[in-house]
Amino acid sequence: MNTRFFATSALLALAPAVPAFAESAPSKADMLENYANIAAAKYGDSLTAAQRLNAAVDALVASPSAEALEAARSAWLAARVPYQQTEVYRFGNAIVDDWEGKVNAWPLDEGLIDYVDASYGGPTDENEAAVLNVIANASFTLSGETVDASEITPALLEDTLQEADGVEANVATGYHAIEFLLWGQDLNGHGAGAGSRPWTDFAAGDACTGGNCDRRGQYLQAATDLLVSDLDWIAAQWVDGGAARTSLTSDMDAGIVAILTGMGSLSYGEQAGERMRLGLMLNDPEEEHDCFSDNTHNSHYYDGLGVQNVYLGEYVRIDGTLVSGPSLSDLVMAIDPALDAEMQAKLAVTMMALGRIKSAAEAGFSYDMMLERGNAAGEALVMGGVNGLIDQTKTIERIVAALEVSTIEFESSDSLDNPSAVFE
Repeated sequence: MNTRFFATSALLALAPAVPAFAESAPSKADMLENYANIAAAKYGDSLTAAQRLNAAVDALVASPSAEALEAARSAWLAARVPYQQTEVYRFGNAIVDDWEGKVNAWPLDEGLIDYVDASYGGPTDENEAAVLNVIANASFTLSGETVDASEITPALLEDTLQEADGVEANVATGYHAIEFLLWGQDLNGHGAGAGSRPWTDFAAGDACTGGNCDRRGQYLQAATDLLVSDLDWIAAQWVDGGAARTSLTSDMDAGIVAILTGMGSLSYGEQAGERMRLGLMLNDPEEEHDCFSDNTHNSHYYDGLGVQNVYLGEYVRIDGTLVSGPSLSDLVMAIDPALDAEMQAKLAVTMMALGRIKSAAEAGFSYDMMLERGNAAGEALVMGGVNGLIDQTKTIERIVAALEVSTIEFESSDSLDNPSAVFE
């Protein structure tokens, strides 16, 4: 992908004290503790799922086969479920924001990593490394320096390749780099089908396709090792005594601001705007969040679920256990029951709309098909999600006012606020 669009950076002002609550209201300390407990559970589940992915990748590299590749793909899909529900912790929690690009940056110029179809093009003025193909080159020049890539290691990916030359599209690490290596490019345009990388891209000897199968395996293992390491680090920030939990709970009012900022920014600028409305405006399947695997319908669904479960103060772990406790919903209900009911209703409407997208995709009407110009049914499905997310953001803004939190500027997107700028 050679085109990138950026959301406006979010700004937030810390709040004055929130208003007095009824006796039935939970303490802010208890509410924030539950919010942190849910974060710890979500990142812990993300780590567990990534470890399972890592084991599946090791099995694929050790003994390549169609079955081993399918197992690794299934493990990747499963790993996305808990992780996408953590994205609501972005924007309001600086520790998460500073870290997140290592694991979920997108879109990416996949030609940096491996071979791509001729239709992909070559280097661009924006990115000279767009088709560097590290897997095919044990030595290359980057930023005027010769790089020894004879061994593909996590350090090479993280320290040398990630955002090489200061270009954000040079994504060398995280879920989407791994996704590309497991599926390959999706060359179907708006047609049905995901990427179809053959298992023989990891085979040994004469069975190897795509060339450099041993190095492709090295890259895949390095990327999954790094993903596990990165998730292990962020999970540790949310346990008792962890830096993210301590930062959140050290200032109760600022903690409430963090929750609201995450909910509003993910709902509006990030998901409704950059991840959904923008792709529909451009009619571009390359703007799918999980574009190689055709898993975007699930990413959207679980992003939305993350917002809902933070508001309600509950999360179902991957082992089926429930983490729950005092919530923002309880806090709002204590001062304005009607407003809480409105928020819960709008979250439910959004989840229904995102669920329709998910169900349609699972039935064969994939998300990239929905983005095709002139596809009225697809546009209606996507815009149902967009409109639900925008509408729930309006109620989040009302909650900000009801809690007497000073102005929070949620993440924005030209696709929502200045559509003509998208085509400039």
